[in-house]
Amino acid sequence: MANSGSSRHRARECVLQGLYERQLSGNAFDAIRARLVAEPSFANADRAYFDELWSGVNAESEALIRIVAATIDRPVAQLSPVERAVLVIGAWELKHRTEIPYRVVIDESIELAKSYGGTDGHKFVNGVLDKLAPSFRSTEIDSLRSPAGTA
Repeated sequence: MANSGSSRHRARECVLQGLYERQLSGNAFDAIRARLVAEPSFANADRAYFDELWSGVNAESEALIRIVAATIDRPVAQLSPVERAVLVIGAWELKHRTEIPYRVVIDESIELAKSYGGTDGHKFVNGVLDKLAPSFRSTEIDSLRSPAGTA
């Protein structure tokens, strides 16, 4: 189980690196993906999860950015490339991977921001995803707030 978690974390890191590269270079998604998959460190990633996450965030990137933009107090253009990429990944996971507890999605995003972002970027990511979570996970959040045993 721990291996599964670390291989998914590695998959998220690879997607983050690819999104970062895309923002800075403008290289084609397919070329970036091919380069990422060819790296020796990719062997530690969950390939199926990487493929799903890569395809999902690239297909919905603009829509996810609009969702993020509605929750922040600055223009999206002012986000660092790392913050932007981490927020897109986190928003996509909140929206589509409902079997992953929302707190795990947020914690993974915080870890990515701590590893790759600026000094306090993780705090910003935490705040934004915490605001977004109820949009995608209201039932899950409500069930956690309800006292046990009540309907």
